[in-house]
Amino acid sequence: MRPKIYGFSIGLGLTNDCNLTCAHCYRDTGRVDRLSLADVRRVCESVLVRSINLGTGENGLHPEFHAILRYLQERGTAIALTSNGYSTAVLSDEELRAFADVEFSLDFATESEQDSWRGPGNWRLVLDQTARCLRLAVPVTIIAVMMRTNYGKLSAIRALAAEQGANFRVNVYQAVKTDAFSLDYEQFWTGFGRLMESGPLAVCNEPIVRAILGLDAVSGGCGKSTIRVTPKGDVLPCVYWPRRSLRLDELEKWGAAIVNSPVFRELDQIPQFCRNCRFVESCRGGCPSRRVLRRGLDLPDEFCPFAAGKPLPSFVSQAGSLRQFPKAGSACTTVFAAQVKGEAKA
Repeated sequence: MRPKIYGFSIGLGLTNDCNLTCAHCYRDTGRVDRLSLADVRRVCESVLVRSINLGTGENGLHPEFHAILRYLQERGTAIALTSNGYSTAVLSDEELRAFADVEFSLDFATESEQDSWRGPGNWRLVLDQTARCLRLAVPVTIIAVMMRTNYGKLSAIRALAAEQGANFRVNVYQAVKTDAFSLDYEQFWTGFGRLMESGPLAVCNEPIVRAILGLDAVSGGCGKSTIRVTPKGDVLPCVYWPRRSLRLDELEKWGAAIVNSPVFRELDQIPQFCRNCRFVESCRGGCPSRRVLRRGLDLPDEFCPFAAGKPLPSFVSQAGSLRQFPKAGSACTTVFAAQVKGEAKA
């Protein structure tokens, strides 16, 4: 039985427009789409909203960005933003203080690598906007995508985030558009092994890693306590889910019961290979979106040691902060908390 939901974590892709053209980005670049303020109202009036994250493209390029922020703020909604720095730069200090968390994307720990990957000046923009947010007492998370180009360098990005006073979050690259940056088995486990050695872990919701660490299953998560709405108005259980069939009018019709729709329940499928595994309750076959994108929903996650015929990875995590993080329960993600006064150093 699925858990009873007391408010959803909503991911809104207000637009897929962006000022950068990063090679690993999953957004649709064929045309520019936008959710209107009226669309945002429809979403918020269809279900009980716990929090909203604004992601996908650069929201600051949306012509109604400021009006949408005012609407969400007036509702008392907890709002988070994921940005390359552009969207926060167009906000006033008062608008910026409305956010419960701001995430900035860094894929490398040096200015030359970051600017080569994302564009000249991006490194300095991210660090400047990070400092600005923290000066305004807005929590900051640095987010990196673990991919074959940087999997061995993530602990350096984590150290940089800690120096700035920011949390650090890692998502594994998903092959939405290309396999060019996908990790192989050894790269996946090497990357996580080095991260776990780098300092205390706050949250790990990457299913297979979580299971190997001996952590319990996540309550809620993709397709259970989260709803994603794309700039085209598609309603998805996971931001990476490739199958589109639900639209905003169906969200209005289903309401909170949308998690029981066939589209959302599809994520519950556990591969036959996994059903007698001792980790099945916490792993559930691994990431459903990755399975669909890479091999098939009926097959185990490619990073499963048992499926790969490999020994179990031998690493442990250091216990970290128990504070809440806006994206922790709504994605297959891993978070390392910024050290705060009164906490011992790792």
